[in-house]
Amino acid sequence: MLPIIGWVIVLACVFTGYVAAGGHMGVLWQPFEFLIILGAAAGAFITGNTKSVLKATGKGMGVLLKGPRHTKESYLELLSLQYQIFKIAKTKGLLALESHIERPEESSIFQSFPKFFADHHAMEFMCDYLRLMSLGTENPHELADLMDEEIETHHNEHLAVANAVQGMADGMPALGIVAAVLGVIHTMGSITEPPAVLGKLIGGALVGTFFGVLAAYGFVAPVATALKAIYDTESKYYQCMKAGLLAHVSGYAPAISVEFARKTLTSDVKPTFFEVEEATAALPPA
Repeated sequence: MLPIIGWVIVLACVFTGYVAAGGHMGVLWQPFEFLIILGAAAGAFITGNTKSVLKATGKGMGVLLKGPRHTKESYLELLSLQYQIFKIAKTKGLLALESHIERPEESSIFQSFPKFFADHHAMEFMCDYLRLMSLGTENPHELADLMDEEIETHHNEHLAVANAVQGMADGMPALGIVAAVLGVIHTMGSITEPPAVLGKLIGGALVGTFFGVLAAYGFVAPVATALKAIYDTESKYYQCMKAGLLAHVSGYAPAISVEFARKTLTSDVKPTFFEVEEATAALPPA
């Protein structure tokens, strides 16, 4: 909802100020200028991006409207899940987790944490590294490097969408100038018309520049910035898992491993130590 509120504020302030200064809204209605700018921007966007980015852009708009997925409650759930897994691994060994790792969709452990269970990529990340540990990978530095590479790859896939949207925003002011120049060319073909007609044509041409700049900096560029911020929060979820897994493979107790994971979180979503302690104490016996 926040993007919609922001867009409404942009439109309200721009057009209210214009009308209050004596401007006429009818002059701004130039559908052919809009067609030139938006059509050229869409064509350039399609030309400049891969099929996978184009498909992901549609999903990105849904992500934008929903906002960040991970809240304090979802992180508390993740920390509780890590505690449960690490406790089983410590008391019964990683082999006790084998069936849960190999068939996570059937796992009673994962099903007990519905938000995590619904996140296919997060569950795959967790299971892959638990599997590596069960196969004998015990060097935390090697695991850290591998996790960093995977998290960065995943993050860059998301950022490709935000960067593509930012690229479109960067080009829209120039496309506005293209529309304005075409309007001037059209005006020059009517140079013998009276001043009132010429003034209307010139005004219509300048709407192209106005619309290109407004669309770029009032709408498209903020969308790119918001997507980058949301995708950064997605990466933090994986960083939290990484910290807990590395602490566990280093030999720390489950409570300490979870505390390592909790410390990676930002203040707006970080549960307190006592909230985590209370949540883990309420878990069923491993």
